[in-house]
Amino acid sequence: MSEVYDIGSKTDSNAMSRREFIALAALMISLVALSIDAMLPALSQIGEELGVESANDAQLIVSALFLGLAIAQMFFGPLSDSWGRKPAIYLGLVIFMIGSVVALVATDFETMLVGRVLQGVGAAGPKVVTVAAIRDQFKGASMARIMSSVLAVFIVVPAFAPAIGQAILSFAHWRGIYVLLLIQGMIAFVWFWLRQPETLAEEHRLPFSIKRVFAAVLETVRNKSALGYTIAAGFIFGAFLGYLNSAQQIFQDMYRVGQWFPACFGGLALTIGLASLVNGRLVERLGMFRLSLQAVIVLAASSLVFAGLATAFHGHPPLWTLLSFLVVAFFCIGILFGNFNALAMEPLGHIAGTASAVIASLSTYISLVFGIGIGRAFGGTVLPLAYGMAVLASLTVPIMFWVQRNNNSTPQE
Repeated sequence: MSEVYDIGSKTDSNAMSRREFIALAALMISLVALSIDAMLPALSQIGEELGVESANDAQLIVSALFLGLAIAQMFFGPLSDSWGRKPAIYLGLVIFMIGSVVALVATDFETMLVGRVLQGVGAAGPKVVTVAAIRDQFKGASMARIMSSVLAVFIVVPAFAPAIGQAILSFAHWRGIYVLLLIQGMIAFVWFWLRQPETLAEEHRLPFSIKRVFAAVLETVRNKSALGYTIAAGFIFGAFLGYLNSAQQIFQDMYRVGQWFPACFGGLALTIGLASLVNGRLVERLGMFRLSLQAVIVLAASSLVFAGLATAFHGHPPLWTLLSFLVVAFFCIGILFGNFNALAMEPLGHIAGTASAVIASLSTYISLVFGIGIGRAFGGTVLPLAYGMAVLASLTVPIMFWVQRNNNSTPQE
């Protein structure tokens, strides 16, 4: 078993402090959120300049990054187990910066999408491996405190990222957003290189094996509980991705909120963060299954009600009704995000590191199918989003009961 140590307990005056480590970890993990949300106010401008055939095509700028994440995140964990944490994060940050440059200089939409996929592939490195580095260095309550601090910063980023993008657009070209992302990647690389020691000793490294990765994929899809909750996570994240893809068009093109778009988006993003905090307080009392089932039933019911209301208004309900629905929906989604991943992981503890990456990748692939479908169905109304959320949440309920019935019928050893 590898040594677990506490950064804050080191006597070396040059050692990284706990606060510095939290700041660096949050910076690297937030690459994903900033790469997605800072771009939203600029989607229509990018689409127009790069000659997209339909306004909905610009949504692929968001989806392409998730495609890169889905492709790469199941491999970065095993790579870091073999090479060490630092080389794996270096590789991810370099690919991210290359993707940022490709997107920055893109003169056609296809090149832009290539850059975004590369950004997603690269961002998967720090996203996955930073958590492993935290696990290397801390344990028990100390690890929980570090993760809570890192995630607190990560939760805040989506709330302010659109405002950052909007601010850049107010005095610079949309390419300035990619300059910001490139600078963030460079700062993370240099900071990590200069200050963070390797956390995985050579004697604890494992040979990289594609066979082992795909063995974990097969074990995940063959385990009914893991597969069920992975599909459920994909459905719920698909609904959320459908929102991300169409949010700019809904708020700015439909409702003409203009400069208020970052405030609308950011406020809703904080709802997910609040739900994560509430979930931490309730999950031990109610249990993950019960709390998740309640959340998904509320999500399905509220989505059906809002879909009916939106239909009555011919797809253009008052803005306050949309915002009220999304507050409820995102609170439920914030509870479901973490719980579904944990529920899927429960039977796979013996391959936890690789299984976590596999579950994240598979659920992201599923979400891309539905998220892209919801976004591309946008036709100037909120109906695709409302009905998409209603259908996906409603389908998740029987999946949960199927998994629970299967677990109850499995003999306990």
